[in-house]
Amino acid sequence: MDYSFFLDETGDHGLSFIDKNFPLFLLCGCIIKNDALKEIEERINSFKQKCFQTTEVILHSREIRKCEGAFQILFDLQVKGKFYRDLNQILEAGQYCLIGAGIQKEEHIKRYGKGAKDPYALSLSFILERLIFYLDKIDKTAKVEIFVEERGKKEDQMLLAHFNSILDRGTFFVQSDRFKSKIRRFSFHSKKDNIIGLQLADLCAYPLARHLLNPKEPYIPFKIIEDKIYCIKKGSYKGWGLKLFP
Repeated sequence: MDYSFFLDETGDHGLSFIDKNFPLFLLCGCIIKNDALKEIEERINSFKQKCFQTTEVILHSREIRKCEGAFQILFDLQVKGKFYRDLNQILEAGQYCLIGAGIQKEEHIKRYGKGAKDPYALSLSFILERLIFYLDKIDKTAKVEIFVEERGKKEDQMLLAHFNSILDRGTFFVQSDRFKSKIRRFSFHSKKDNIIGLQLADLCAYPLARHLLNPKEPYIPFKIIEDKIYCIKKGSYKGWGLKLFP
């Protein structure tokens, strides 16, 4: 495989409940050429070893922000400052590309009512289309393997069914054969598998969502990864590498 594509989410995908403080669901895809992935894995494992004396700690955005579990060390402000400086350097220096799709759940329900589609399935369609656009742009012969974090047996089965329908039918913008020619594998993995690419996608998902919710608010984590977002031309990622729907 030439490339790996890692998918993770932030926010609740359900339409029966809307958190007024976070009314958005966002799916983040992180695409990395496999030789660049090895370098990122080495840097993040070295970072983990330095911070925790082990590589087994899973980098999880929410636990980091809340200083939970292994990240209770971040209550020490000096440790926290060093932790973020080192992690931000890795995120900034890494060679990867981001594709994010956010669903405004309240607006989605208002516009489509009972016909409103599952936000996860909808954002997956948007992201896979843009994955194909990106691969066509950089290397028409490129192949990709997709890694998805497990959510639950029922949810994973529904997601796999939607993915297979995309392969079989295509989407409005991308025909089935284009998906089939690029995507070689779609697999689910547990958080406990300690897959660095999934952790990278997790770290990037929240800053993308935070920017969509408050685009005028300066947010350092977003600025660090902003240049990684897929653009149709330099600086033009709105609607391409970062889509908000509806």
